[in-house]
Amino acid sequence: MVHVEIDGAPAALDALYRAATWNFGHFTSMQVRGRAVAGLEFHLRRLREASAVLFPGETPPADQRVLDLIGHALGAERDASVRVTVLPGATVMVSVTEPAPDAAQAPLRLRTITYERELPQLKHVATLGLTHHYLAARRDGFDDVLFAGRDGHVREGSVWNLVAFDGERVIWPDAPMLTGVTIQVLRRGLAKLGVPAEHRVLTTVSLAGLSAAAANSHCPAQPIAAVDGTDLAAHEPLTGLLWRAWREVPWDKLG
Repeated sequence: MVHVEIDGAPAALDALYRAATWNFGHFTSMQVRGRAVAGLEFHLRRLREASAVLFPGETPPADQRVLDLIGHALGAERDASVRVTVLPGATVMVSVTEPAPDAAQAPLRLRTITYERELPQLKHVATLGLTHHYLAARRDGFDDVLFAGRDGHVREGSVWNLVAFDGERVIWPDAPMLTGVTIQVLRRGLAKLGVPAEHRVLTTVSLAGLSAAAANSHCPAQPIAAVDGTDLAAHEPLTGLLWRAWREVPWDKLG
């Protein structure tokens, strides 16, 4: 299942050509289940804020327009992966594909490298660097890659956020990075459960002193087995907490 619309109409070849060859824009990706989305307000805010940074002279697409375009592109589909991309001129491209699996994969074995995304606070379309490093890690026998800045501080994964656990509290890296929608949903859920959480500067050395780590993306609790030579396989307490927190937050209907 692949369906793409631009501003509510089937994507014309010339519009797709411009989107593919002018690599300037931003996007958000969401999982739709029963025509509802977890953290919908965070997705909409992400689009508004990124538009203000990348297109400061333009009026960003209104929230209701974005919702209408998503609903139109979905058609009769109730479960799907949806990507909303905003391009120059407040052009909105919505793609609908098969839903991603909800369950976690086998625990990930990660390699760390020094890499800093441009405008790390934005989910933008300049993904060559992160894709290159992800594929290189895969060729070398790892499952994925974890990025650290030139200061040595751990930031984020290829297309996901890192969360760690010290046996008492949930820890988010304190570094320039994209604050994912899943993180924001989990924060609410953890707060409802009364689970302590904090931001902390993490390095590859300090990760060795923690009990567990997980990746947050479309799966809120993807366990991590190891980072370089550091074993983080005792992930059950952390992933259990994350799943409980995820289930605490209601999903928002698209309308």
